[in-house]
Amino acid sequence: QVQLVESGGGLVQAGGSLRLSCAASGRTFDNYAMGWFRQAPGKEREFVAAIAWNDNRDHADSVKGRFTISRDNAKNTVYLQMNVLKPEDTAIYYCAARTFRTIATMRSNYFYWGQGTQVTVSS
Repeated sequence: QVQLVESGGGLVQAGGSLRLSCAASGRTFDNYAMGWFRQAPGKEREFVAAIAWNDNRDHADSVKGRFTISRDNAKNTVYLQMNVLKPEDTAIYYCAARTFRTIATMRSNYFYWGQGTQVTVSS
């Protein structure tokens, strides 16, 4: 069983930055691939970024060059650094884990989810 707790969301002006954190329980964190997804009001939950056990990473086209996913296995934590934020980045951001080492971009490939953290970007 894995429990995920996100933090770091908030209200920021367009062009600003935020760093989201996701703390994971469990002794085998470094064997899991981790992901970030987001869901805006009235929209489907969408892939944002993912990172494998070996730091292989993928980012959605909409955030490439602005967001960066990283992980610290010693702290059982995954991060999402978000720069040059835009109003369209406003959403609830969810951390997710899958019990495989390789990354995936489909939400159905992730078995554990956090409660989410709200990110609001004002124009």
